[in-house]
Amino acid sequence: MTASETRPKRSRQMLPDYLLSEEQLEAMYRYMLLSRRLDERMMTLNRQGRADFVIGGAGQEAAQVGAGMALQAGVDYVAPYYRDMGVMLVLGMTPREAMLNAFAKRDDPNAFGRQMPSHWASVERRVLTQSSVVATQLVHVVGVALAAKMRDDPIVALASCGEGSTSRGDFHEALNFAAIHKLPVIFYVENNGYAISESTEKEMPVAHVADRAAAYGIQSAVVDGLDAIAVYQTVRPAVDQARRGAGPFLIEAKCHRLWAHSSDDDQTRYRPRKELEDWTQKDPVGLFRARIESDGLFPKEDLDTIEAEVEAEVRAAADWAITQPDPAPEDALGFVYRETADG
Repeated sequence: MTASETRPKRSRQMLPDYLLSEEQLEAMYRYMLLSRRLDERMMTLNRQGRADFVIGGAGQEAAQVGAGMALQAGVDYVAPYYRDMGVMLVLGMTPREAMLNAFAKRDDPNAFGRQMPSHWASVERRVLTQSSVVATQLVHVVGVALAAKMRDDPIVALASCGEGSTSRGDFHEALNFAAIHKLPVIFYVENNGYAISESTEKEMPVAHVADRAAAYGIQSAVVDGLDAIAVYQTVRPAVDQARRGAGPFLIEAKCHRLWAHSSDDDQTRYRPRKELEDWTQKDPVGLFRARIESDGLFPKEDLDTIEAEVEAEVRAAADWAITQPDPAPEDALGFVYRETADG
């Protein structure tokens, strides 16, 4: 019998202060921790020369998991951006699948080794495939929402991006079209303060990305992206409104990028050391654990057990995935030209 099977089952009864049940809060912690440990393991593998490229979401787990849990997995559509490991885990991606993607293995369900890491996709989970060109997913998700409205399909489509993407034309075209047609879209901006190496004050003249919603006549909100519960409590009502036909919603989660932009970036060249030290004290995973433990919802021993289980699961997933087959060289020629029966 595993440790998870011996722990008492969490209640599904809603806790008024959280708008979440104990069962959901435990899942929220597990997803956040799993996302962090996967990122850490991938970065270690990168430094060992075994994973070519890593673009992690460390520091943004609360923003991602809180938003992902506000959706109906397998029903709603999602157009994530490359840091959204936490969103994908909530939607059902397994650690094994995440590691297959990191190693660009043949059986990676996101791209079968044909795309760079963290370019998520899943027909079954209703996750739109993405481009390395930022912000393009925003107009794609608007198309999904338009089709849903034309079919009277009560789904919501969420597109996420970093604040740097909001300086591109796709962002404004997407908001404008969605607003005109009152489409069921959540535009979700994970503002970590940097567009690669450029700080927010160099990217835009307004204090908040959410301020731009007024120009399109749509609702908006700014939320503490370090607080997964606050994120859920903000995104869930917006999702419910959009599903009822109230139109699009722009939500900005103020979060933090704990690591460099990617495994190829040196953030010490543009970020002050004190800033990094200060933000390290505001780790959203640690903050979440401290809250649910101090509120008396979860014994320390249970949380320690979850952490041990996650550590073991991530290590096992990495060890398994690295032994899986790579794509064959000829696989690169597939899905480029139309294939006929005679070849």
